[in-house]
Order: sequence, then structure tokens, then C-alpha cells
Amino acid sequence: MIIHTYECLESTQTFLLQGLKSGTLQAPICINAHRQTHGIGSRGNTWEEQPRAIYFSFALPLSALPQDLKIESASIYFGFLCKETLKSFGSKVWLKWPNDLYIGHQKIGGVLCNKWQEYLICGIGINLYTKGNNSAPYATLEPEISARIETMDFLQRYFISVEKKISWKQIFRFYALEFQNNFDFDFHHNGKKVSFKEAKLLEDGAICVDSQIVYSCR
Repeated sequence: MIIHTYECLESTQTFLLQGLKSGTLQAPICINAHRQTHGIGSRGNTWEEQPRAIYFSFALPLSALPQDLKIESASIYFGFLCKETLKSFGSKVWLKWPNDLYIGHQKIGGVLCNKWQEYLICGIGINLYTKGNNSAPYATLEPEISARIETMDFLQRYFISVEKKISWKQIFRFYALEFQNNFDFDFHHNGKKVSFKEAKLLEDGAICVDSQIVYSCR
């Protein structure tokens, strides 16, 4: 994976997509930024910039994905690989369905995947250090790990796992064992609050709620 690093971008994902559209960038490629002023979060939200974080987006040809991976579940797949990479540094991070990185009950990062033409574009943000505000909605990676983690080391480890092209079936088998971590949380579905305890995780990464198949929630 070729990695391009910039001091500051509005959004690594927007920069990457514009480069692919103009032909100035070719997949597979990763865009990393030390600062990101208008990062893209889930459901069109802006990812609030933190004093120190890991921001990156990458593009892969769809042909480079595991054959059994549905695009709708790509966030779980690449989020789980990210979680495993952070665990290799000693973190106790877990992946909240379908695309949030958590430590305990606090969000420290997120994953956002989109398809453009014949490419998958995936953006990931991980908070290493937040502004000193106890009311901030986001937390950070464990301080002792944040203090020693180097972005390039993390990216190299992460893309080693990506390039192994592990099957979705194998990833799902491990993720399913951890799905119970979601049971302390609720989500909104059809205008009502639903506990994850009432949701059934399906083999393609979706959940079944009230006989309806759901791939994302809020």
C-alpha cells in the first residue's frame, strides 16, 4: 500500500475521492493527515478535530476485496482489522456495531466505507488525545498507548492485515463472539429506541430487528 502523508487536509476521504476522480491518484493508495479540519463522520456528521489523532483514508479496487465480503458490511470488516491492530499495541478497544471504535462505553474512533465506481473507499479516525473538556462526547485511546503509538507504525501493521485478504467468514466468526459487547447500548429503529439485546446478528454482518434487515443505525 502506498501511503501519502500530509500535514493538514480538510478531509482525507474527500481528498482521496477527488484524486481518484481527477486521475491524479491511483488505487490502491492511502491518504494520511496529521490534522483534519472537516473530517467526515457517520450519517454526514463532521468528525471533530482533536489535538492528536490518526486520520487516514484508503482506496482499494473491489477486485482486491475478499470474495465473500458484502459492501454493506465493509465497515465491520475493516473496523475489525483496525481493532485487532490497536490490540497489537495493547489496547482494549472493541468494535461497536457497525462502525464505531470503543473503549468501555466511550467512543474513540470510527470507520466509514463507501463505494465509488469500482473502488471501495474507507476512512478511519482514531482519537489519541482530546481537548481538555470533560463534557466532550469522545474519548481517546488509552493514554499509555497513545503516548507511544506512531502513526506510520500503526498504518504499516494495519495494511499488512488488509493485504492478507482474510475472508469475511473468518472475520465474522471472531466478531460474532464479541457482539455481546453491544448489549449495554440502544439504537433507534423506525422511530423507537431498541436494545441491541433484541437484535440478531446475521452472517453477512446485518442485524435483524422486528423481522427487518438493518445494516446501519443511529
